[in-house]
Amino acid sequence: MEVVHHSPGKSLRLSRLINPVSGRTFVVPLDHSVADGPIASAPAVRDIALAVSRNGGDALLVHKGRMRFLPADVLRGTALVLHLNGITRHAPDANAKVRLAEVEEALELGADAVSIHINMGSDTEAEQLGDLARAADGCTRWGLPLIAMVYPRGPRMSNPTDPDLVAHAANLAADLGADIAKVPYTGSPVTMAEVVRSCPIGIITAGGAPVGGRQLTQTVSDVVASGALGVAMGRNVWASPDVAGTVRLVADALHLPSVDCTGGDDIPTRAPVRPDRALAAASPTPAQT
Repeated sequence: MEVVHHSPGKSLRLSRLINPVSGRTFVVPLDHSVADGPIASAPAVRDIALAVSRNGGDALLVHKGRMRFLPADVLRGTALVLHLNGITRHAPDANAKVRLAEVEEALELGADAVSIHINMGSDTEAEQLGDLARAADGCTRWGLPLIAMVYPRGPRMSNPTDPDLVAHAANLAADLGADIAKVPYTGSPVTMAEVVRSCPIGIITAGGAPVGGRQLTQTVSDVVASGALGVAMGRNVWASPDVAGTVRLVADALHLPSVDCTGGDDIPTRAPVRPDRALAAASPTPAQT
């Protein structure tokens, strides 16, 4: 099978993002405070980060200033993704995204990867695509993995989960140099599998609006069945009344799909990590992605 080849530095950093047990990844974005305001009190955000790190989350995604306030345990034990752009919901065009950080800053801050958000179909799509292309160039130069969050979102997009649009979004990320594409879930493992087959890089699905219990784990199971690389879930995690339990539930549904993870008091224990599989998982083959 064909393998995606990366520089040694990028391969090493990708291995920190990808769970060596399953070859998939569970990313928890905490970047919502730029767009929407605080997600919790400052101490609570620290507790959320710790809960993610200690209960099976593979990576945390934050803006550059927030990295200063993450506990040392998180910095040691969980991959960190620095988000490069954003806008507030109060802006004249909330679908616009402006550059807020550079790839070099991610290196200085110790991030394992960077991410950038693109709204395909927005009025500022051209500028956002230029930012994505420049970020990809920087990531190639410095050996950092790039996650491109590409959403069909704007005045010309009526159905952001349409499989054709989602496939376009994923391939746009690949064509402009991203290593991983984050796109909306189509709502069906069958159509999501078609999106995955269309794209030469790994795909993680956006978590969307908060859901609970069986619906949450069913969604994760469906994503696994589609062949996607993993999930990114923010609000489903930090808005949960039991952050630690939710992280464990999602992590087990993602990494241990043979285990019944439909909820309840008996949450399965994660399988032991096998470091020998980390580098192989870092360069997903088409079968893995």
